[in-house]
Amino acid sequence: MKTVFFRYSIFIFLVGLFNSTGSIAQEIDASNYKMMFSFNTIKQTDNSRLLEVRFYGRNKEDRKDNVPVFDAEIKFLNILNDEEVLLGAAKTSNEGFAQLILPKDQSYLADEDGFINLTARFEGSDGLDEEEDEILIKDLHLELNLSEIDSVKTVSVKAYTINSLGDEVPVDEADINFYIGGMLSKMKIKEETISDGEFEFEFESDLPGDKDQNITIYAMIEDNDDFGNVNQQQTIKWGASHIHIYDAKNTLWSKAAPIWMYIVLTVLLVGVWANYIYTIINLVRIKKEGDNMGPRLRT
Repeated sequence: MKTVFFRYSIFIFLVGLFNSTGSIAQEIDASNYKMMFSFNTIKQTDNSRLLEVRFYGRNKEDRKDNVPVFDAEIKFLNILNDEEVLLGAAKTSNEGFAQLILPKDQSYLADEDGFINLTARFEGSDGLDEEEDEILIKDLHLELNLSEIDSVKTVSVKAYTINSLGDEVPVDEADINFYIGGMLSKMKIKEETISDGEFEFEFESDLPGDKDQNITIYAMIEDNDDFGNVNQQQTIKWGASHIHIYDAKNTLWSKAAPIWMYIVLTVLLVGVWANYIYTIINLVRIKKEGDNMGPRLRT
């Protein structure tokens, strides 16, 4: 069976072969690449937890040259002192990512301060050294509520942890961002700090929604030192209508033409009839002069 290093080396060689401008591609040495192993976790909107590792090699000279390490088994562990609990394992994809989703009711080992040690580990192979990264976080519970209070659209959040006795402990001084969903990406609408576990604000009524006026609101705690990344979202019919009522004005395609068209048409018609009248008057004068000159010629 091929080792991870062998597959990795072949992939790098093929990349070098297709990118070479010379007639003979030079052999690429894996030692020219620094191995990058990054671990991240996100508590998702359904309260499940995503564990994700990105494993790739970065060229020491050309930092834009990044080559993924694929088919490498990553073990995800929950560690407390000398105790290790295997949460699951996953292999890296062709893009170098390995993911594991833990259910919302997952139990964790935590220290006396409530911190959970999550560790991602690659145990190495014939050509690659062992890699490991860890994250220390507290399990934050984030609740997002959308309601109308006295006809005011109100967004409120509640953030807390649960101690060893099962009591809720409000979170204080945690930055939180609010977004609305867009066609291509999220748009930030507010950036605030949670105080004493709660925060609320009035939602702007002129923000656009979809064709049914639905709008998705996101509450996100991002890259927090204690809680990591925690997301919540809800969809509600608070979007502004796409139907706009405009004041009726005279247009080319309406029953009543614009005023300037009436003025132009009147000027043109007056000019044409004035020219007709001027021509008729001149013709009458010419005829009279012709009649007066006739008797003179006869005498």
